[in-house]
Amino acid sequence: MNQTNQTAKTVYLTTYWIWIALFVVAPLVLVVYYSFFDIDGNLSLENYQTFFSSTYLSMTLSSFWYAFLITFFSLLVGYPTAYLLTKTKHKQLWLLLILLPSWINLLLKAYAFLGIFGTYGITNQFLEAIGIGTKQILFTDFSFVFVSVYIFIPFMILPIYNAIEKLPPSLVYASRDLGASNWTTFRRVVFPLTLDGVKSGIQIVFIPALSLFMITRLIAGNRVITLGTAIEQQFLVTQNWGMGSTIAVFLILAMVLVMVITRDWGAKGAVRR
Repeated sequence: MNQTNQTAKTVYLTTYWIWIALFVVAPLVLVVYYSFFDIDGNLSLENYQTFFSSTYLSMTLSSFWYAFLITFFSLLVGYPTAYLLTKTKHKQLWLLLILLPSWINLLLKAYAFLGIFGTYGITNQFLEAIGIGTKQILFTDFSFVFVSVYIFIPFMILPIYNAIEKLPPSLVYASRDLGASNWTTFRRVVFPLTLDGVKSGIQIVFIPALSLFMITRLIAGNRVITLGTAIEQQFLVTQNWGMGSTIAVFLILAMVLVMVITRDWGAKGAVRR
């Protein structure tokens, strides 16, 4: 019996490591490999020198800024929503309704907002009805951030909801019995003990937000340029795989940095608690 279990364990581990090697390690190695070749196929560090130019550094800062805004507004809306969900009677139903849009294809949701924010869309019709008049909403920073938050917010709500659900109610009752106000209880008990959910939500939202490219084209009209957009242009438009791979390398490093920072932040928060 033990030998059978050991054999099964070996098979599972072997399959797992083969999967990791083929679909995680190999693509990363290829990206790093191609980053050392210029557009003519010559071995060179030109791509890395180009990346540290003002154009790409500005693009990197812009990507981080938009990712920060998307994450911030997702957290600003997501935390209260997750908290209220835990207090409702039919919480599972409401949670399902919130998660339901995430099952719809991203492209379909983007095209839906083209109609909603368009010149003759429902938003401008409402603005005209209240006397404000037609406004240019589509192809703006606002529309890009709004649609991105709409797409990512279910992934912010879910881990926070799970963290709040696991919070022992006795801790909240004890805080109130000791005379703490609702705000003090939230600030000193609820929020610190749900930081793991906040950390997971930030990782799930911030990291993909760094590499958005389809929404920048459809919703922002290429007025918002991110690292994801630059990678797409280098691979599909200019056919400069080396430069596209170089940008991807720095994007991967940025994602790893975010994961390390949020992990350490969560660890420090646990120590303080």
